[in-house]
Formats: sequence, C-alpha cells, structure tokens
Amino acid sequence: MDMTQAHLQAPLRGTLRLDEPMAEHVSWRAGGVAERCYVPADLADLELFLKTSDGAVYFVGLGSNLLVRDGGLRGTVILLHGALNHIKLTPQGLIYAEAGVSSPKVASFAARHDLEGAEFLSGIPGTVGGALAMNAGCYGRETWQCVRKVLTIDGEGTLLERLPSDYEIGYRHVELRASSEQLAVSSKPAHRSLLTAHPQEWFVAAWFGFTPGDGKAAKKQAREWLAKRMATQPLTQPNAGSVFRNPPGDYAARLIEASGLKGLAVGGAQVSEKHANFIVNLGNASAADIESLIETVQAKVKQAHGVELVREVRIIGDKA
Repeated sequence: MDMTQAHLQAPLRGTLRLDEPMAEHVSWRAGGVAERCYVPADLADLELFLKTSDGAVYFVGLGSNLLVRDGGLRGTVILLHGALNHIKLTPQGLIYAEAGVSSPKVASFAARHDLEGAEFLSGIPGTVGGALAMNAGCYGRETWQCVRKVLTIDGEGTLLERLPSDYEIGYRHVELRASSEQLAVSSKPAHRSLLTAHPQEWFVAAWFGFTPGDGKAAKKQAREWLAKRMATQPLTQPNAGSVFRNPPGDYAARLIEASGLKGLAVGGAQVSEKHANFIVNLGNASAADIESLIETVQAKVKQAHGVELVREVRIIGDKA
C-alpha cells in the first residue's frame, strides 16, 4: 500500500509510503519492510517533516553500509539519496554537499573544479551523510580530514552548524564531544539515527576543503583506484562493502582468509571468494542469512586468532 504526498499534512511536499521494502534501498538487496518511508523534497521540507513527526526515525543514504533485519522497522525511514542532493562550490573555495550526495560525486565535482585531495572519495560507495557518520575512508585518507564544518538537524527540525572540534573523531568513529553545546532535549519519543554522531542529531550537509591543483591528474588517480576496486572487490554482486573494521596493525580480510572462511556460505549469503572482508548476496539471501554469517565469521576468527572483529556495517530492525 502506498501513501503519497496527497495524504501528507500540508504544506509538506515530499513523498510518504507505507510498508516500504527496504531491500530496494540497501546494497545487500535483502531485509524487511519499513513501517513508513519518507523522501523529503529538499532540506526545508525535511525540517518541516521532523517538526510534525513522531516516533523513531532512521536516516538512510544509499544503504551501502546497512542491513535491515527481516522483521523490518517500526517508525519512519527518511531516504536522503535523490532528495538532499545539492552540491556547489562556495566563494571561499569550499565544496558544500548535502547528505544525499554520493561520495564519488564529490570526488568528480572536485576534479572538475581543479581541486585535489578528494580522489579517495571515489572509492567510498555511499553518501556524504554516511561518510560523515562513520568517518569513512580508503587509500590512506578519511572523510573528516577534509571537513571544515557540518550542518546537522535535530528531532525537532532545528538546523545547527558544527565544527570538527565539536566531535571526537577516530577510525570509523565519530561522536559529539560531551563539552559541546547541546540542543534542547526533545519531548518526543527518542529518535534513533544512522547518519548521526548524536542520538538527536543527523548530518544533513558538510563543507569540504581541498587543495587547488590539477583536475586531470585527480581524475586519473580516481580512475586508477576505481580499476583497483573492480579488480579486487566483488562489485558485480550485492554487498555492503567491508563488513569488519581492520584491527590495529592487521587486516580483517587477512584474518578471515587465514581462518579458512573464504567462500563460506549460510543460505544465500557467502564470504566473497574475491575479498574475504566482503559478504555477498548470491541472489536469495535473507537478512538472517547475512547476520548469521557475520556472527559465524566473528566466532571463528576469535577462535583461530583471538581477535574480536568489530562490525563496520550497521544492523537494525526486528528479527522475523
């Protein structure tokens, strides 16, 4: 059943749907349904929606780092990709990009404007919002090394600009400092967030600073890294990128392969034979298959090497 904008409280301009299959919005192509799904028309519409909504809220970009359990989600999923997609070059030479813009698009935009240092973003298969929330990185660079400031929104629809100094930033980790100025606590039910560094705030945009340079050289580097990704990662099969964080001084893929787990399958989910830190959907995997395989890999690596692998992907929702 669909509920379109005709049923929304005026003057909301986005699209609201009921019982939305989340398998269509996550890169694993598996999982349950969301009770409600909202696609805002733009940032102003998102502000208004949050001012008038109740219940749990989940912000989702490309769903490239996410697993929704087969029992689905109660609450509202807000889809940012295709909605908050504005990107521009500011008079100060910064790139302003909203949370729904894909990370590779930021890289190509920077190169077109003869800026260097954004090339690594071409290897991050998600959105700006997700990259901010987890400090995504590759090829020796991380998202927050390029961030000059961010724009967040709270559960009441209030926008706030924050600086990197407001956050504790680490490897695949971003958290608002306890000493940072806090927004008023909402009286609404708790909003749970994915694209966030605080339970009541979500990233909706960022200003990135890159170095003036040779745009053609930047494009060439991005193409080379993309070719490397295609050669070493299972990009032709549904996956969610790296499943586990790399332990200090080691690589999750090495530990998984050394444990003899490459190719291990549970139902329709399999540890990739191309890259051991990827789990692929062979075509009919359930979210339960994927989660079970993740837990199996963690247990076997711990048994074989004494290392507790930490998930990089996020798992939400109810079990069937």
